[in-house]
Amino acid sequence: MAKAIHQEVDLPSSPDEVYETFMDETKHAALTHGDAQISRDAGGAFSQHDGQIVGRNLELVPGKRIVQAWRFEQWPAGLFSVVKFELTDNNGGTRVVMDHSGVPDEFEQGVANGWQARYWDPLKQG
Repeated sequence: MAKAIHQEVDLPSSPDEVYETFMDETKHAALTHGDAQISRDAGGAFSQHDGQIVGRNLELVPGKRIVQAWRFEQWPAGLFSVVKFELTDNNGGTRVVMDHSGVPDEFEQGVANGWQARYWDPLKQG
């Protein structure tokens, strides 16, 4: 069975800044402390966390939405999940609504904790 992870977080940066942090290779690498190669095109490939996470961009709306097919290297071959980030202005900051579906059961807690530790907590620091 696959699990869905839903998280909502308020960040101090603008939606455009949050979008750029996810999509700019240098900013993403600085945030997560791992090499990132990220296409800025829908359909383009990405590799993050020193190649531990790979996938493709399904939909990109700058400053508003990122949808990606995403997989962790330890998952069974060919298994991808879908992660969707909705970014909305929140009094000069950003409200992020993240839905990550298709996560294998045995990885659900680790993935959920990873979003918090590697993305939300550092992004809250500004």
